[in-house]
Amino acid sequence: MIAPHDDIDRIMDVMVQAFPPEYGEAWNRRQVSDLLLLSGTRYGLVAPGGSMAPEAHEETAGFFLSRSVLDEEELLLFAISPAWRRRGLGHALLSCFIDQAKGRGINRIFLEMRAENPAGHLYAAHGFVPTGIRPLYYRTPSGKRLDAISQELRLD
Repeated sequence: MIAPHDDIDRIMDVMVQAFPPEYGEAWNRRQVSDLLLLSGTRYGLVAPGGSMAPEAHEETAGFFLSRSVLDEEELLLFAISPAWRRRGLGHALLSCFIDQAKGRGINRIFLEMRAENPAGHLYAAHGFVPTGIRPLYYRTPSGKRLDAISQELRLD
């Protein structure tokens, strides 16, 4: 999926706001652009009012990036800008992502998050369950290591 230049700008704007730099989770523009050139990749945006297709003049409140192979999909990045959190936008965007995956015949969705990520409650509310831990997977700029938690949602 080739994203319009302005949609990549929107993704990057949210990414800068949403991902704390101390965890090193944010991707750079080249990584996002390159990913979206690959087959099976998808993205979605949400506007502050809940629309999944923000108008050109609207701010973007959040996004997701994913990739699929056969009947499995991995949610690579998911973010809501801090200014728009706790308004149901994360639930709306995640529901839209899951519904789209079901519509394409996806049977399982995977994601990986750092331990103690507050988004864990959102994923659990949508049925994701932990399936494993990668000990000390993430490294912060200070050198601290954090576990990664693998999660799965079965749609079949």
